[in-house]
Amino acid sequence: MDIRNLKGSIVALVTPFNADGSVNFDKLRELVEWHIENKTDAILTLGTTGESSTMTHEEDDATLRCVIEAAAGRVPVIAGTGSNSTQTMLEKSLRAEQLGADGLLLITPYYNKANAEGMYRHFVTVADAVHIPCILYNVPGRTGCSISVENVERLSKHPNICGIKEASGDMSYAMKIAHCIGPDFALWSGNDDITIPLLSIGGSGVISVWANVMPREVHDMVMDYLEGRREQAVATAVKYLDLANGLFMEVNPIPVKTALNMMGKEVGPFRLPLYEMTQAHQAQLWQLLQQAGVIA
Repeated sequence: MDIRNLKGSIVALVTPFNADGSVNFDKLRELVEWHIENKTDAILTLGTTGESSTMTHEEDDATLRCVIEAAAGRVPVIAGTGSNSTQTMLEKSLRAEQLGADGLLLITPYYNKANAEGMYRHFVTVADAVHIPCILYNVPGRTGCSISVENVERLSKHPNICGIKEASGDMSYAMKIAHCIGPDFALWSGNDDITIPLLSIGGSGVISVWANVMPREVHDMVMDYLEGRREQAVATAVKYLDLANGLFMEVNPIPVKTALNMMGKEVGPFRLPLYEMTQAHQAQLWQLLQQAGVIA
């Protein structure tokens, strides 16, 4: 499926685990079906929220294959194939394309970072090699490095780079790259709390953590804004802002997986170094879910 003109809510899907830490593929299929029923517009698997940094390449392949089979062409499937090693990212990207992914999410080279030209070549190496669209992922709070405005300008002109997931939380930066938005380059919010502001400068939607627990509401909010019902979109964003922010009271995806377990979705435990939330935070999260009407 073509993701180049995709609009709406892309869920940054959690990876459910069994009690022994193995991937729970039955539950993964259930989650995909639930999202499709609730109008999620595309599924991102193997992102940060999917705990891909703790998974083997074999688990990555099996998880992606499962999501693609479960989606069955009803919504696009995007694979997170990033790495701080450009060669590893290239190998993972080629594999994801072979398995049938509709697009790729490519992160900046965390830990070793890069100079400006190295950052540019990190992305272009993959974009030149694959035949499916690539989305840049700018999340300096996680990676310790950012894609410069100049590099966004350069990369936005690449025929196989179709957009950027902007998760810096910096509206000044977003404004500086907004002129790159056009028919061939989209802006996606990577922060649930500022989706509306990013839509207001030409964004196409959100790659969302919050959508894991309220998929219909996130889809409706984005489409309300894009289709001109802006007051309704703003009202939804404000109404659920506390919950959207609460899903980051501890490092992602600890709160969102905890929330899903509280909702009865049974997505299982985390993999170390992630660990259970404090009791105080669990109580706070439970209250936020109740206030949002997600649980009774």
